[in-house]
Amino acid sequence: MYHVVAATINPAKIKAISQAFSDIFGAGSCHIEGVEVDSGVAAQPISNTETRTGARQRVMNARRVRPEADFWVAIEAGIEEDTAFAWMVVENQKLRGESRSASFTLPAIVMKGIHQGRELGDEMARLTGIDNIKHKGGAIGAFTAGHLTRSSVYHQALILALCPFHNDIYQRKADDEDSDLI
Repeated sequence: MYHVVAATINPAKIKAISQAFSDIFGAGSCHIEGVEVDSGVAAQPISNTETRTGARQRVMNARRVRPEADFWVAIEAGIEEDTAFAWMVVENQKLRGESRSASFTLPAIVMKGIHQGRELGDEMARLTGIDNIKHKGGAIGAFTAGHLTRSSVYHQALILALCPFHNDIYQRKADDEDSDLI
């Protein structure tokens, strides 16, 4: 059984990680442990680069906390201009996989709160009246009337971030004899 350390204690993120690992490696193949670690970036990252950096740094910090794990996984949500998205980073001892989630445009009223220094989750809780919305369906759930949630959108991106760990094409060198056949 794989020991997977999630660099979060957010239930919505842990659910997505658990589902993705079960889908790729089989049900019951992983034990997910959530740990609270720092991203090293702003509480609300406001660029693609800052968001990706935050996810990478969460993985690095999770590795320090639980060096014996088989996998370390981080999800960092961010905003660039008026678009919300998240970066997924998955590492084991040898490989790293990364993927960016689907993105969506935030309305001006939400961006006003972001520009005033509030995090997206806090602003959405204020506007919707849903306490702790970021641990539930998130802004995604609110804007899609529950058709999508943070977990469902992150799940898809995590499946993509896991590709290097189960698809042997990622292990091939660019100068391998068969590399030009694909």
